[in-house]
Amino acid sequence: MLAKRFFFLQGEVMSWCGAWSCSVPDSGSICIKANAQSCGECIQVAESCGWCSDEKFLSSGESKSARCDDLQSLKDRQCPEDKIENPRGAIVIDKDTPVTNRKKDSKEKLKPEEITQIQPQKLTLTLRSGEPQTFSLKFKRAEDYPIDLYYLMDLSFSMKDDLENVKNLGTDLMAEMEKITTDFRIGFGSFVEKTVMPYISTTPARLINPCTGNQNCTSPFSYKNVLKLTDKGDEFNRLVSQQQISGNLDSPEGGFDAIMQVAVCEEQIGWRNVTRLLVFSTDAGFHFAGDGKLGGIVLPNDGKCHLENNMYTMSHYYDYPSIAHLVQKLSDHNIQTIFAVTDDFQPVYKELQNLIPKSAVGTLSSNSSNVIKLIIDAYNSLSSEVILENSRLPEGLSITYKSICKNGVEGTGENGRKCSNISIGDEVSFQISVESQKCPSHGKSEVIKIKPLGFTEEVEVVLKFICDCECSAEGELNSQRCHEGNGTFECGACKCNAGRIGRLCECSKDEVRTEDLDANCRKDNGTDICSNNGDCVCGTCECKKRENPKEVYSGTYCECDNFNCDRSNNKLCGGHGVCECRKCICDANYTGSACDCSLDHSTCLAKNGQICNGRGTCECGICKCTDAKFQGPTCELCPTCPGVCAEHKDCVQCRAFDAGEKKETCERDCSYFQLITVKDSSKLPQPTDQIFPLTHCKERDANDCWFYFTYAIRNSTKEVYVVEKLECPPGPDIIPIVAGVVAGIVLIGLALLLIWKLLMIIHDRREFAKFEKEKMNAKWDTGENPIYKSAVTTVVNPKYEGK
Repeated sequence: MLAKRFFFLQGEVMSWCGAWSCSVPDSGSICIKANAQSCGECIQVAESCGWCSDEKFLSSGESKSARCDDLQSLKDRQCPEDKIENPRGAIVIDKDTPVTNRKKDSKEKLKPEEITQIQPQKLTLTLRSGEPQTFSLKFKRAEDYPIDLYYLMDLSFSMKDDLENVKNLGTDLMAEMEKITTDFRIGFGSFVEKTVMPYISTTPARLINPCTGNQNCTSPFSYKNVLKLTDKGDEFNRLVSQQQISGNLDSPEGGFDAIMQVAVCEEQIGWRNVTRLLVFSTDAGFHFAGDGKLGGIVLPNDGKCHLENNMYTMSHYYDYPSIAHLVQKLSDHNIQTIFAVTDDFQPVYKELQNLIPKSAVGTLSSNSSNVIKLIIDAYNSLSSEVILENSRLPEGLSITYKSICKNGVEGTGENGRKCSNISIGDEVSFQISVESQKCPSHGKSEVIKIKPLGFTEEVEVVLKFICDCECSAEGELNSQRCHEGNGTFECGACKCNAGRIGRLCECSKDEVRTEDLDANCRKDNGTDICSNNGDCVCGTCECKKRENPKEVYSGTYCECDNFNCDRSNNKLCGGHGVCECRKCICDANYTGSACDCSLDHSTCLAKNGQICNGRGTCECGICKCTDAKFQGPTCELCPTCPGVCAEHKDCVQCRAFDAGEKKETCERDCSYFQLITVKDSSKLPQPTDQIFPLTHCKERDANDCWFYFTYAIRNSTKEVYVVEKLECPPGPDIIPIVAGVVAGIVLIGLALLLIWKLLMIIHDRREFAKFEKEKMNAKWDTGENPIYKSAVTTVVNPKYEGK
């Protein structure tokens, strides 16, 4: 049966397949999983990993890589602290010149190289893999800091009126910049387009005068350095006044060619190591990399200076630079760009601004009359922001920034690189963390540089890497402790020479006979190699590693482990012992295969002080109730029991008063307690007087008489205290009862008479009211009796005339 075998040689895993049994180690903690074969390999795994250099640290069956573990595990495994290799990183500041503090009106004039705006300037970091080193960087904008400004102008025909306004720019801009700095220099350059078709007309006449009509224009050119940086504003005015407009065919201009030459031709332009500003003025778009193919130009821009007699001579040979190429060169030469463009091209240059760090865009009026204000505003915007950048990082190195800006505002991530709204004299700081994930493949030292964009000052960071342990320097080459000198003994273990394997380098991978060595790895001549829990390396079992570093295989044949013992409550050895070679070794007061049987009976004590309430036995600290009616952890619960008082009522009644249901069988059924009589209930024992549970009872007999008693268990003796006299209710009093009945009858009769009388009065009143109503409504007949004759006779005097 073929199986695989792994060998570990100087940190490399070498696979050798044959008739050997080979298995992949289980994944475990990051330190264990690394299978480090030397101290140097171990400390590169993670910051938390350490190496035990104690020669006697490993037990039988453990591989050399078991020396590499997390620090706490090494201590738990009894590795002496002075034998734990755990080198740490460090920070050393090599140059720490304080930032410059001076005022603009100060009499002391400093050279640019004497002004410091960033601190520290140089430091050395010693890095260990996985352990970040953090240092603080301080930045302060110096007052009266020198400024170089180069004005690069589009001189195509559409910029004719703009040129007139720029002719006096030198002295006017000098006057304005004096408010900011006393050391200001200005230069001027111009550009049009590549001098090939189809960008310009190449007919002889158009090469002399590319403009139409009666316009007098100069010959087209790519880029011309008219005036290198100078502090003479009138010289700027004089030379700019001599410039003439030129022309081209297409709308986009060749400005990128000009920007590249301005950036890389430091000597010809006259750049100093101060604040460098490039003002790019145009009213058109731009050509970029690839557009040169229209003119048959395919060679990419080489990013080098090609000025001869202040003229760019290779525009017909090299393509336009790409935006990324420009970004790199502008950054390398610490140039901050101000795009002064007309309103029509604002969106285009805004997008370009997003791609070029430390750049600004200003709206140029149609005739450039606002150019000075535009430059001042753009400079203030650029100088009020500091953005840190670093050089290319070595492989496996990472860097993070945290900014502490004005008014304590903090930034992280990409915002951790920058601070905004910084005024002259303001001081900000950055927390910079550098972390290495591995040692570099070449050498043990690297250098990176960190600088604020647009500034010439930078911080030099020297990186040194901890790639090996200190104990490695004391290694013994060809040590006799490594099987006849076949390895270097270092840090408590053998580091085998090429071609040698094994814990002590005792085997040669070319000469070893696997059949003979496998026999040494079988227990009792069995078939399993290393009990299927390890690999046979050079006739010695090296046990597998578990995912949990605290779980280990051990033994000569890896037959033992510390995690396959019996469990109780889902805990190994019940949590009351240790597992050794698959057998629980119990703590004191515990026994059983899983250490789950406690010898302590305190958990079985009931409230009455008895073990299991006298109704069960205590086994492994748990009560086993013998009376089926009782349950609970101490056999005190009895859901079906009537209660103590009701349970003993009949026996107390028959013993104390010779009555009750058990009167006939009292002597047989009720002799289980000791009866003590007292005169009244105040003499009964009280719960506060006893150290054992006591129950007070009040029960009633068949004659409705109450009797009082207590029930308690004292030292296994049941005691009953009972009041010797019954408390019976008194008999009824006949006279008051009879008198009450007679009085009740009389009162009821009187009440009935009163009710009858009241009803009669109400009825009579209703009848009378009814009569009165009918009487009021009666109508009498007014007709005369026909036989009736009146008794009065009326006589009229005939002579009466009414007078």
